[in-house]
Amino acid sequence: MKKLRILALMHRDLVPPDNTRGIPEKEKLEWVTEYDVVKGLMSLGHDVNKLGVATDLGRIREAILEYKPHIAFNLLEEFHGDALYDQHVVSYLELMRQPYTGCNPRGLTLSHDKALCKKILSYHRILTPSFAVIPLGRKVKKPKRLNYPILVKSAIEEGSYGISQASVVHNDEKLNERVSFIHESIGSDALIEEYIDGREFYLGMMGNQRVETLPLWELWFTKLPEGSSNIATSKVKWDNDYQKKIGLRTGAARKLPEGVEEKIIKMCKRAYRALGITGYARMDLRLDKDNKIYLIEANPNPQLAKEEDFAYAALKSEINYEGLLNKIITLGMSYGKRWKRKENH
Repeated sequence: MKKLRILALMHRDLVPPDNTRGIPEKEKLEWVTEYDVVKGLMSLGHDVNKLGVATDLGRIREAILEYKPHIAFNLLEEFHGDALYDQHVVSYLELMRQPYTGCNPRGLTLSHDKALCKKILSYHRILTPSFAVIPLGRKVKKPKRLNYPILVKSAIEEGSYGISQASVVHNDEKLNERVSFIHESIGSDALIEEYIDGREFYLGMMGNQRVETLPLWELWFTKLPEGSSNIATSKVKWDNDYQKKIGLRTGAARKLPEGVEEKIIKMCKRAYRALGITGYARMDLRLDKDNKIYLIEANPNPQLAKEEDFAYAALKSEINYEGLLNKIITLGMSYGKRWKRKENH
């Protein structure tokens, strides 16, 4: 690939330093994805402009007009402090006819709104746990069709934000307590869904019209305390000390029942297209004791740190980190060609 001018979009608080010498590991965790991506792009020979933004779209416009990037590498997960607003930043890039990496606005909108996502999956007969939404400030009224145990989480937040062992509840009292926690502490609607006890899998996917999948990845715990639920809580995802304590392991899925992996891939490709996702995504799934496959969530633009599961799964299929970044750029450039086609008419 020729040398490109790349505008790396990220939150202003996560702009990484040029090197990490002398910086504590815990501090690096905050911006490790941004650091790894920028370093990887530079190692490929590209010219990279790091742009930290938080509330001002004008900064993006100025950078596009002055720097004239070939592509924007989108690492934003929120805007104006709202997890749903990243889709509007991508819409702005489209209005500027600026090619970018990752998912389009429609795919982000449909996937980030977990309730809407589940409705679409259900319409397409893609199995997902039974659920209900408790709007912010509304009293809890559990539908009769929902059976305990129930998992309570934010209807919009990503990265397991707000999820802990207390999120799995077994009675009305605890359900009320946890919904109140989501309403008051997270400030969003609460999504309540039947908890599926079983094996947890992740499937990395890349593509626009044509979709390819990475090796199926599994998460498991080797030291989980007795009575704890097998869920990826916020501490599981972001606390290294806690990960060691519970013996967190991830890796290529092994000893799968016959035909399960093929069914997972087919299901996830259907979901990817039904939700209008482009670029790259990670699908989160559960396999219960009866070998029923549930699609839990669709996650466009998942974590891209070099030591995250998406990159490890790519490496398993012999795509190194720089090769993965190149694929993501190529998909973004390909998606952006539609503006050139319109200009020629």
